[in-house]
This record gives sequence, structure tokens and C-alpha cells, in this order.
Amino acid sequence: MPRRRLAFALAGLLVASAAISGAREDVRADQAVRVVKQIQSIPESGIPDRLLDDARAIVVVPDTIKAGFLIGGRRGLGLMSVKTADGTWSNPVFVKLAGASFGLQAGVQSADVILVFRSDRGLESIVNGKFTLGADASVAAGPVGRSAAAATDGEFKAEIWSWSRARGLFAGVALDGAVLSIDNGANGSAYGNGVTPRMVFEGRATQPASASLASFRDALEEASAGARQTRARKEASTAAAMGAPTNPGTSVQQIDNHNPAVTTPLEPTPAATSTRP
Repeated sequence: MPRRRLAFALAGLLVASAAISGAREDVRADQAVRVVKQIQSIPESGIPDRLLDDARAIVVVPDTIKAGFLIGGRRGLGLMSVKTADGTWSNPVFVKLAGASFGLQAGVQSADVILVFRSDRGLESIVNGKFTLGADASVAAGPVGRSAAAATDGEFKAEIWSWSRARGLFAGVALDGAVLSIDNGANGSAYGNGVTPRMVFEGRATQPASASLASFRDALEEASAGARQTRARKEASTAAAMGAPTNPGTSVQQIDNHNPAVTTPLEPTPAATSTRP
């Protein structure tokens, strides 16, 4: 009997531990959803629609802590989703962002950080463990404003764009040297032990995504769809202003006329002759 009670007690502790761990990961996901929705709420000071629409992967790290005196550091826990083959967003995996900074600085600051990947380069490094921003892939401070047409490097050529939101508005931030790595412990709690990031991205995790994790994926879908629609409206408006047809996929074809209109004047009709006596 004592052994059986001990076994039940241990099982109860394991279940409670898993529930607490899962709840902790859901809180991280809820915070990431908050950041994505805030992007949509400030169209004039958010991430440009073009970048959201063309993104290959997105990393959201809420409440990143930056602290130091002369020599500082940055650390945060976030989520990452990738664009699948059919153009939709995958379930997210948990990631960690860490890096050092130097210069005249003092104090502690909390900020939301967003990374937008515009190419597949670097994604393999993340899936296999970790990579360094600026070393394994080029990174640049992202432009702001939904209608932003120019970037710091001219034509959105950077592989990764980064933003930080500390006081209500998003702004481009330089993150060269920061290390992005997979949080295997959090992924094990959320999707099951032994689950790899690739399994999550491909929908092969042993445990289904929680409601909070699914909400993050849905928030990305909504943000991308909104960016795509806004971008299409702007392109249509520009085309109309330049005199182009509003629907370039349609054309007008002249119909052959086998019965052309008569261009010569008609002969006058002779007056009828009266037969009255």
C-alpha cells in the first residue's frame, strides 16, 4: 500500500508539473499574440505591408530585457513560425534571444522584439540549434510605416529585419551579434518530449498545439492577410492614377463587322403620283 500511494503521489506531481509548465508556455504565447495584434493597431508606425507579405519566417520575443552599465546584455523568450509550402503559417516553436551590447548605457529596459526573415537562409541553422544575427545572416534595422517604400539598405535586401517596441511605437533596432536559439525545454513541454522544430513546422508533433499557440499562428495569418489586401489596394490605386486598367487581366477585343455602316447618302424617295380625278 505505501508503494502504491507513493506511485500515485509521484504521478500526481508529474501531471501537476506538466500542467504548470504548459501554462507557462501558454503565457509566453499569449504575450506574443499581443505583440502581433499591436502591429496591426498602429498602421502608420508598424512593419511595412510588403515585409509582412513577403516574410518567410517571423520571430516575436515579448518583454525582452535589456540591462547593463557600459557593458550590457539582452535576453528574451519568444516564438517563431515559418511560412509553409502552401503559403500559410506553421505552428510556432519556442526560441531564446540573447546578446551583449557595449557603449554608454545604464539601466534596465523591457521591449518587444520582432524579426522578419525574407529568405530561407539561416532557417536551417535555427532548426539545427542556433545562429548569430549578422554573422550567419545579414540583419538590418527595419523601416517603419505601412507605406514605407525605402529601407536603410535601399531595396529591402537584408535577409533579416528587426524591430523593437519599447514605448508604444515600433522602431528599427540593430541586433548584430545577438544569438537566436531553439528553446528545447519549452518545446518539449508544449509538443512532447523528443519533438524537433522541423516536426512542429511540418505538423508532425506528437501533441497538438494548445489554443494559445494556435492563436499565435492565427494572428500571423490575419496580419499577413491584412498586409496583402492593403498592398493590393495600393497597387490598384497607383495603377488607376497612372491610367492603367483597374483589372490588367482583362482586355477589349474588336469584333469583326461583316455588315459595315453605309456612309453614302440615301437616294430621295420619289413622291407618290396622285390617282384622284
